[in-house]
Amino acid sequence: SKTWYPIINNVKCDGCLLCWQMCKHGVYTLNNGRPVVLFPDGCVTGCHGCEKNCPQKAITYFGDTPMFVIP
Repeated sequence: SKTWYPIINNVKCDGCLLCWQMCKHGVYTLNNGRPVVLFPDGCVTGCHGCEKNCPQKAITYFGDTPMFVIP
């Protein structure tokens, strides 16, 4: 199973399609004019391109390890 792929928060997503336009790996498709992850295996492990370009901050990644601050 794939251990890294984007997850779209559909509440935050405004449908700008920047993720769909920029991804050269066929990860996204459109469904009723909205981006949908169709091919998660195409996502490059460790790539944060879609997340960085999303103006609504609607993309996170399955497999991303959150950073914890140790007191």
